[in-house]
Amino acid sequence: MASTAFGTFEAPAGWQAVDLISDLHLQAAEPGTFEAWRAHMQGTTADAVLLLGDVFEVWVGDDAVAQDPFLQACAQVLRDASRRMTVGFMPGNRDFLVGGAFLGSCGVQLLQDPTVLVWGTQRVVLSHGDALCLGDEAYQRFRVVARTPGWQAEFLAKPLTERLAMAQAMRAQSEAHNQSMVSFADADAAMTRDWLQAANSQHLIHGHTHRPADHPVEGLPGAIRQVLSDWHVNATQQRAQVLRLHADGRRERLPS
Repeated sequence: MASTAFGTFEAPAGWQAVDLISDLHLQAAEPGTFEAWRAHMQGTTADAVLLLGDVFEVWVGDDAVAQDPFLQACAQVLRDASRRMTVGFMPGNRDFLVGGAFLGSCGVQLLQDPTVLVWGTQRVVLSHGDALCLGDEAYQRFRVVARTPGWQAEFLAKPLTERLAMAQAMRAQSEAHNQSMVSFADADAAMTRDWLQAANSQHLIHGHTHRPADHPVEGLPGAIRQVLSDWHVNATQQRAQVLRLHADGRRERLPS
């Protein structure tokens, strides 16, 4: 298995709490989810909110923001939040094309996937989680190609209307692929163990699978893998959970 390069995010000594959120899948068609997220970003008492991927349902380039009032509203939430606390963004499989220009204009810090959160004596590995799901071989092949500068430059050079149509087609293909799978791919046990050992950590947090739970790590006594919740707030669902880390090592799942 190829070695993994880790980013590092060092929390200041005075911080008391960090909120972790992933898989919001923000889109105009789900205003309830957007409002729940905006309320949390406005009201949280945490020192930082780290967004661990799939914040947006789709992202076809930073230039789309100028023509999309919904994305402009999302940008305003990020700008307002970053004025009073640290906001970090890690790309997911839906929004890996979010660029530095957009994040910079919102005052948001880009996080590498994976990143080690270093906070006092705590070392926590943070990831979106898609890279860990080795069982989804078709997606992993696409991921390798789509994360190359050449593929991204070629895609972003296309007209915006064409990119939006391609994204819609890829989402439909992804849904069909997921429905055809007998079981959804989960984080690979060996890769999870390798990451934690390489990062000198006992704690991995990721999203992507939409199956929030706490899991022991096979072969690493005392290690834990925590999966973040996806968010869906509408007439039939109320899923909006935050994982809060505390300076003293406590971890708690909070409804938002």
